Amino acid sequence: MGLPQPAPHFNLDGYMAWEARQAERHEYVAGEVFGREGASSTHNIINGNLAIGLRSALRGTPCRVFLIDMKLRVDAADAVFYPDVLVTCDPRDKTPEADTAKRHPSLIVEVLSDSTAAYDRGFKFEQYRAIDTLREYLLVEQNRRHIDLFRRGEEGRWVLEPISDTNKIALLDTRVTLSLDELYEDVEFAEQAE
Repeated sequence: MGLPQPAPHFNLDGYMAWEARQAERHEYVAGEVFGREGASSTHNIINGNLAIGLRSALRGTPCRVFLIDMKLRVDAADAVFYPDVLVTCDPRDKTPEADTAKRHPSLIVEVLSDSTAAYDRGFKFEQYRAIDTLREYLLVEQNRRHIDLFRRGEEGRWVLEPISDTNKIALLDTRVTLSLDELYEDVEFAEQAE
């Protein structure tokens, strides 16, 4: 997450109108606007691999996969974010009003970088938990082969499933099974590149 940008203090609807006219992407939290930083090539490779795997597995279902440029509006948190990947299966996210911002995801994915990892694991996850349709939050590390999957349990509690030694990950009530080999395809970790 970038530093606060010099901009007028917005309410959520004012931000949405302002953001539609901007060349750069900005996230919104309770009246403050934050510029989004560019991503590394590794980040983009992982995002692409995730999107391809999810889209392929969800073909023919009511679920849709959206990438980094789709806004996620979290009204209960007075916030708008740009998750790396989100999946929504909710018909309310197919209406004309939802064309530029989704509100009812089942799965959110963030690819972690050194500058965003603490924010994605902490404050952002806290805001995402206000989304009643959200069932899974996937945090993908880009500097090593490791994923943290948080699932909302029966009683609404979030349970962590760290994934690093297995080759498969089941998502969206097992409708999607992806391998870590697929997610990290074409990624060269620093120790491998030397």
